[in-house]
Amino acid sequence: MLAIPKFPEEFRKLCREELHTSHTSGILPGYVQANLLILPAEEAEDFRDLCFRNPVACPLLAHTVGDPNTLSNSAIIKEGTFDIRADFPKYNIYEKGSLVEQKLNCRDEWGAGYVGFLIGCSYSFERALSQAGLPPRNVVEKKNVAMFKTSKMLDPAGIFIECPYVVSMRPYKTQDLPKVREITREFRLTHGEPIDWGYDGAERLGIEDLQSPEYGDSITIADDEIPVFWACGVTPQLAVETVGHLINGPVIGHTPGHMLVCDIKDENICN
Repeated sequence: MLAIPKFPEEFRKLCREELHTSHTSGILPGYVQANLLILPAEEAEDFRDLCFRNPVACPLLAHTVGDPNTLSNSAIIKEGTFDIRADFPKYNIYEKGSLVEQKLNCRDEWGAGYVGFLIGCSYSFERALSQAGLPPRNVVEKKNVAMFKTSKMLDPAGIFIECPYVVSMRPYKTQDLPKVREITREFRLTHGEPIDWGYDGAERLGIEDLQSPEYGDSITIADDEIPVFWACGVTPQLAVETVGHLINGPVIGHTPGHMLVCDIKDENICN
């Protein structure tokens, strides 16, 4: 089994060399992880507006500037140590809204004028939960987090109309919910506190089967626990599926659960 390095730059190098290709749940706790969406220039402004209008579901950390190696916020990743086309473990490739391929890099799909967006990821608050004695079940079971499509809609922006939320789910006891909310509320750039909880919350979100997530892995919910739902950074990819017929050229996202590990630490993005 491949040893996980101690620092994000070294881990990104493993991904770039296609040596780590699995999910990043529990990887390098304490460092921020990020979701991805790469779009042609023509749709980039609409997507940026979508993020600004929906900061809980699509908290924008940074975007590329001019090339795949430079970010608008150098605090997220040190300059000269990054290639957005290869530093995620795995990529989803979309054409006209349909997932057509999964690849270990997207160098061939990156086109002139493309813009890559890094979106905050809820993996970034899992260390804080664990330190409080509330480890997420996906971490305990060494699985990808469970993610579900919902009937809750984003506020529209440009071409992005009638686009649903995706949520991640972690089970907790009802008496632990106030502490879970308090801890995750601080992480506003990585989705913040839950948007709903409980089996009635699942019904409100339009989730019918908690053991059949659309993305990630099914995880155990004990009899004395309830499901707790956070907005999820896979939401932009579902938006692309929804309006993809309007986008010319490939669109690239991370494979759900297969995140970018950033240089910035989780405590540095709280509030």
